[in-house]
Amino acid sequence: MAERTDVVFVDGMRTPFGRAGEKGMYWQTRADDLVVKAMIAMLERNSQLPKDRIDEVAIAATTQQGDQGLTIGRSAAILAGLPRSVPGYAIDRMCAGAMTAVTAVAGGISFGAYDIAIAGGVEHMGHHPMGSGADPNPRFVAERMVSPEALNMGVTAERIHDRYPHLTKERADRYAAASQHKTAAAYDAGKIQPDLVPVAIRTSEGWGLATRDEAMRPETTLEGLGDLRTPFRPHGRVTAGNASGLNDGATVSLIASSEAARELGLAAKMRMVSFAFAGVDPEIMGLGPVPSTEKALRKAGLSIDDIGLFELNEAFAVQVLAFLDHFGLDDDDARVNPWGGAIAVGHPLASSGVRLMIQLARQFEERPDVRYGLTAMCVGLGQGGTVIWENPHYNGRKKR
Repeated sequence: MAERTDVVFVDGMRTPFGRAGEKGMYWQTRADDLVVKAMIAMLERNSQLPKDRIDEVAIAATTQQGDQGLTIGRSAAILAGLPRSVPGYAIDRMCAGAMTAVTAVAGGISFGAYDIAIAGGVEHMGHHPMGSGADPNPRFVAERMVSPEALNMGVTAERIHDRYPHLTKERADRYAAASQHKTAAAYDAGKIQPDLVPVAIRTSEGWGLATRDEAMRPETTLEGLGDLRTPFRPHGRVTAGNASGLNDGATVSLIASSEAARELGLAAKMRMVSFAFAGVDPEIMGLGPVPSTEKALRKAGLSIDDIGLFELNEAFAVQVLAFLDHFGLDDDDARVNPWGGAIAVGHPLASSGVRLMIQLARQFEERPDVRYGLTAMCVGLGQGGTVIWENPHYNGRKKR
């Protein structure tokens, strides 16, 4: 059996994330144009890469219709000006779409079928609300396979609160406020902007330029969060303040074999160590990252103590808290989402997995004392996904 080829994360870029809906900044922007804009910017930043060396373009979208349908990996490749010889495809694993695009092309690289690929995701939740056009099989409910409530992500988050009463609304609100404040601090320090692609937008006031995530609320306070209504259950605990919003946006990444990256002078920002996906009951969808992380750690021969940085998707604060509790991490552990997360910047479903990777890669540059990092997220219908990465800047010295 041939040895496995090392897979590296070369680069990643994204659009600013917008609020979904008619008042959002991307209401008059097409989904495919968002991902194409990010793809062109990333290729320009890596201009030494001959475009005909790209072996595949995998782009995820949860709702594959309209302006994010038509095998968007292939259509985006054409629109971005790649040679017609470069193939592409679309992929769907709901929230983990972009993460799955990365792991899918990584498998091809490891096998030797590809040298270099583009992987990412896009979601225009304003044009295509989650679940629009879907027709769930009636057997799900008739045969009691899945509770009807499991198709509502907010209700699944309330069920985690039910299962773990110590994960209180107060803890969730405190975590959410911290996410907002950490993101604001990261923006103030200029840490997020280098990987954002400015996007020309048209609004009722005329043309403008999107340069920042639209949904951030740095002024968030615990008192303000405490007054928000609970839309999924009377006297519930999940609110718009301690959950990610409905958003539009796109992400792309450049994934390569270590040999191809060296040949073309492409610096590797991260090396893939392992990845895993796992399933849980759909009714408690948010617990998915727990078994996927255990599985990825096992495959890598690592323990949770070996992980020096965590980028966890904040679909709901309670879902992150359940992960932290399971692995014995504090709510305010400095290794976890140091630049905030989806509660602040947004969660355009299929695009978010690569946003986690982009931020982790940047943090690796600042933290040569950290060897391993992890990106993880929950997935609709009861799944979790985890990718473990190694820092190429690691110097073996612990931070003082």
